[in-house]
Parts: sequence; C-alpha cells; structure tokens
Amino acid sequence: MKRVYNFSAGPAVLPEEVLKEAAEEMLDYRGTGMSVMEMSHRSAAFQQIIDEAEADLRDLLQIPDNYKVLFLQGGASQQFAMIPMNLMKNRVADYIVTGQWAKKAWQEAQKYGKANKIASSEDKTFSYIPDCSDLPISEDADYVYICENNTIYGTKYKTLPNTKGKLLVADVSSCFLSEPMDVEKYGIIYGGVQKNIGPAGMVISIVREDLITDDVLEGTPTMLKFKTHADAGSMYNTPNCYCIYICGKVFKWLKKMGGLQAMKERNEEKARILYDYLDQSKLFRGTVEPASRSLMNVPFVTGDKEMDAKFVKEAKEAGLENLKGHRSVGGMRASIYNAMPVEGVQALVAFMKKFEEENC
Repeated sequence: MKRVYNFSAGPAVLPEEVLKEAAEEMLDYRGTGMSVMEMSHRSAAFQQIIDEAEADLRDLLQIPDNYKVLFLQGGASQQFAMIPMNLMKNRVADYIVTGQWAKKAWQEAQKYGKANKIASSEDKTFSYIPDCSDLPISEDADYVYICENNTIYGTKYKTLPNTKGKLLVADVSSCFLSEPMDVEKYGIIYGGVQKNIGPAGMVISIVREDLITDDVLEGTPTMLKFKTHADAGSMYNTPNCYCIYICGKVFKWLKKMGGLQAMKERNEEKARILYDYLDQSKLFRGTVEPASRSLMNVPFVTGDKEMDAKFVKEAKEAGLENLKGHRSVGGMRASIYNAMPVEGVQALVAFMKKFEEENC
C-alpha cells in the first residue's frame, strides 16, 4: 500500500487511524453482522452512532444547551438558500464578501430579500480580510454573514466582525474544528464536512434554538426548514449515515489528540513551517497578506504559469498530490487540514527547496 501526502482542498485527507478503524468495521459493525452502510437509520446501533457523534462534537466545541446540532444533506451550498429562508424576517441581510463562497451566498440571498454587501476584499483578488471593526450594519438587518476561512484564497478572520448587536452567521467549512471557538458569538455556525472532518455529502449546522421556528419565508420547502430537522433529531428523512459514522470517529480522534487547543497548536506549527519558507523563497511567494493568512489553506505562486504547472507535475511524481490551485486563481495551494501530519508539510517544503535549487 502506498499512501501519498494529499493536499486536496476537499474532499480532503482523513486521519489514517480513522480509515483503518472504518476498514476493520466495514463488513461487521460491532457484532451487528452488517456494515454501517447497510444498517437502518432507525436501528439502535445507528442511534448510538449519531448520539455519540453529537455528544462528542458538543464536548469538543463546548456547545451550549440552547444550540441544536443538525446533520444535514445538500452541502454548505444549500445553506446559502436555507439561511435566508429561515432567518430573513425583515427581508434584509448584510454580507461580507471575502471570497467565492461568500459571494455565492450573497448572490443566493438576493433571491429572498435585500442582501447588502457591506464590505469586500474583491479589489485585491480576495487576498485579505477587510477591517470589520466599524461596518455600515443595516438597522433592519436580520443577520450579518461571513465565510470565516476562505478555502480558495487562503484567508481567515482573526477577529470576528463587529455586528453591532446583529446576529452573526458563519460558514466555517474549511476551518471547522481546527481551533477552539466561542459558539455563543454566533447565531448559526455551519460547515461542509468534506474539508476538515469527514467524507463529502453532509453539512453540520449549529443553530441557536430561538432561530428554529415555523416562521419562515412563504414557500420554504419542508426539507429546507431548520425546524423540520431539529424536531426529528436530524432524521426526518434518511440521513447520510456513513458520513455521520466517519465524522463521529474523527471527533473521537480529535479528543484523543488533545482537543481543539492542541489541534490549533499543531496547525500553527504546520503553517509556520510553510509560511516561513515562502517568506524567504526567491522562487515562490504566498498570495495572502500576512495578517489574514489561513492555517488551513496556503496558496502560493512562482509568477510563471509554465513553472507552476511544472511544479505541480513534479510534486505529484514525488507523492505530493493535489497541489494545483483552484481553477479561478491558478498557481498552487496546499491545504493542510487537521489530518495532515507535520511530516507532510516538511516533505512539501523539502521538495519546494529542491525544486527552487533546480529551477532558479
């Protein structure tokens, strides 16, 4: 068996320990004589899986009792519509646009009301997080929306926006569980799990209970109401059972690793190794303003498209996979999520040094 270092932005690297456990249980989950892929979501065995997953997630994030944890399908992109459908009572919301996913969410919200773009970093190709200390928050805004970590552009909010008392909604897909966070500062936190937690096909939404009501926009489908899923314990319809199972194993792995503070320290170490090299390299340069750098997604370029392509090709041959940047920006991007070992980042930097020596 040959494992590569996988720098994919999502679906992304998973802990090897979790994959081995899942492999061992594939044909017979804990004496049930069947795979989790085959079992009824109404079975006692699966109820235990989803209950333990929620309990471990609550423990990791210290989620208060007045927040519901929802395991939903449709990915993070479906939340672009689900959030305004459930929250836009005044038909007004404020959006801070710091990348492609925040922009798509803002565009989707325009279908349901007045979506104000109150700040943006598009003027410099989303290479920074704008100053959000004194924003023109709309008096009648139902919420303020951010994408906390921008996967494509490699930026991260280091300080949450001053929402002036308005509800904060955050897409945390690519930084979910990478560090501790204060859940009470948000009305809704959600993230697609395929980047930093599990396999593709699910989004986890953490929603404050007072936001879960039947008072939604007229015409909202039953499946797009938070209350539908909250009332049914995330099992109104058949959930993504296997994804919940794997996420549950990742939650246990995170706890075993020391929890989110330990993961933050580990992630800071990995990012520092890569950023320190980029800051002194004569061939490669990072594309993000230092104050806005993400710990999870690190984009970089040589400044020459042919050289970038050569690097990606030779890196792949060296067992360093999925380093090509997003099609909208080009260059390279190393996604170094929780499950990426420090050895993977060290191997990447060693290869980059060798490549630089050979091509400068």
